[in-house]
Amino acid sequence: MCGIVGFVDTLNRTQKEIIINKMMNTIIHRGPNSSGHFTDEHVALGFRRLSIIDLECGTQPIYNEDQSKLITFNGEIYNYKQLRKELMEIGHTFSTESDTEVILHGYEEYGVEIVQKLRGMFAFVIWDKEKKELFGARDSFGIKPLYYTQMNGTFMYGSEIKSFLQHPNFEKVLNKEALKPFLTFQYSALEETFFKNVFRIKEGHYFLYKNNELTIKKYWDMLPKEREMALTEAVDLIDSAVQESVDAHKFADVEVGSFLSSGVDSSYVAALLRPEQTYSIGFGDKTYNESSEAKALCDHINLKNKSRVVHGDEAFKYYPTIQYHLDEPDANPSCVPLFFLAELASRDLRVVMSGEGADELFAGYQGYGFYTNSKFIRVVAENFKKLPKKARYTLARGIKHTPNFKGKLHLYTSLAPAEHHFIGQAKVFEEWETLEYLKPEYQKSPSVKEIVMESYKNIKGATELRKMQYLDLHQWMPKDILLKADKMSMAHSLELRVPLLDVKIMNVAEQIPTKYLLNEENTKYAFRQAAARHLPKEWYDRKKLGFPVPIKDWLLEEKYYKLIRDMFQKDFVKQFFDQEKILSLLDDNYHKIVDERRKIWTIYTFLTWYDVYFIHEGSKPAEA
Repeated sequence: MCGIVGFVDTLNRTQKEIIINKMMNTIIHRGPNSSGHFTDEHVALGFRRLSIIDLECGTQPIYNEDQSKLITFNGEIYNYKQLRKELMEIGHTFSTESDTEVILHGYEEYGVEIVQKLRGMFAFVIWDKEKKELFGARDSFGIKPLYYTQMNGTFMYGSEIKSFLQHPNFEKVLNKEALKPFLTFQYSALEETFFKNVFRIKEGHYFLYKNNELTIKKYWDMLPKEREMALTEAVDLIDSAVQESVDAHKFADVEVGSFLSSGVDSSYVAALLRPEQTYSIGFGDKTYNESSEAKALCDHINLKNKSRVVHGDEAFKYYPTIQYHLDEPDANPSCVPLFFLAELASRDLRVVMSGEGADELFAGYQGYGFYTNSKFIRVVAENFKKLPKKARYTLARGIKHTPNFKGKLHLYTSLAPAEHHFIGQAKVFEEWETLEYLKPEYQKSPSVKEIVMESYKNIKGATELRKMQYLDLHQWMPKDILLKADKMSMAHSLELRVPLLDVKIMNVAEQIPTKYLLNEENTKYAFRQAAARHLPKEWYDRKKLGFPVPIKDWLLEEKYYKLIRDMFQKDFVKQFFDQEKILSLLDDNYHKIVDERRKIWTIYTFLTWYDVYFIHEGSKPAEA
């Protein structure tokens, strides 16, 4: 696991050397073990290394046999030994045992089609000296980040945006269009980031840059191909795929541990991996403390567990640092425990596994249409789903306009077109509400509908559940879940692997009938049945909690209320918000007139991030 940076421009090599080293030093947390770089009259490529495989010889950049091509790479390729063997049989000569070199020789042999052969998490860039061309790619799901910009005659790319601040041709300008959708989605929802003219290479895409022209192409996408099967076959397929994936993901020349919450996903991974050590986090109060359940599971299946409790003082003290590492504001409360969990594990290890991905692939979210505890309502909804599409949609319209009744939301979301009600796993502000809080110059941006339809238009004809999964795979997952997983772990020089988010597991998930994904029994139904072969019922059947964070309690404590109020009162806040309105929102919440914790936290997150990157010029906060 590493960090990569680079740029193309006409600066001389001496200037390039100075700049690339500054950019590399900005992301030293991603790779504290070693560094390497390459410069010529055209490009500069930089690399920071966290040594996981081939500890002695894996330093980058790595060159091909005649040194006409070189690569910098961030990630892990889990089928690299097989690919290496195939390439050697063809005639390629290797100088290291690393997976990085396999990508480079694969590019020599297959060109850009090498991305179709890679199983893993990756962001890499190859410089072809002969073609004078950069070729780069990001993995299918966006597990590893990769950003780019073109400014003042320079094309630059990197694992983290903060490295761009070190280039003299980079102009740091706030993207005014990003704030309004952020207030609804809780994360940076556009393809253009919060920094104007800085973009992500999208998940499942590669790029070519030559003669000042950038070309970006998609090479992978979700393709549902459900087929009829018995439940037992579905469970067999899932369990076999998960076991194989965990086994494939555990290779390393260092010890591999596991994060462990109270939920089924991380528990399933830990039960199969059986690491020397698992890690958990809690917030003291039983309502918010998953570490006790994690410890109970470890006792039950004979694993070791190390945990710690995070207090509010720590959370607020380090929150600017958390937003610094994220590069863009992310108001997902789970960023806080994940930051401290990664720090805990990093005291012992360089690599851990986690449970991200199962909810998106196997339908684990209540937001997919599991809003009631009434078994009767759930059974009725499942029967209604069997109606023809036109009848379902007509029934949904009728339900929407009836007075509230028990189970109304469940029935409506089970029958209505996904496009009419589902924008992903977070909705903080309603879109119309953002206009009441934002100053006019920040009210102009793509609408929520325009944002989500970019995904929905690519999955026409699928079931409503598949549409929602597809949207999450292209919005929620790469822009929130995977982003925080990467940035919070790498903040502590820790590699986080996600074996449940794998192309082979996705191939299985695409085949599972919708009725075994989400039904009247539970979310993620077939997946839970697979986990049941390895876990007690209280773990495989447990309701999803996520990372429970006591924001509600914090905002009712005077010291934290005052801390946030101090932020809301700062002069720069008037640039973005109706200051009196957000102060009134905070005060009413503190006095228990309303419960608007998520809105307050989202505003506070943006202001904290802006303070770091624009008031304090992107310097890492001092945790004092």
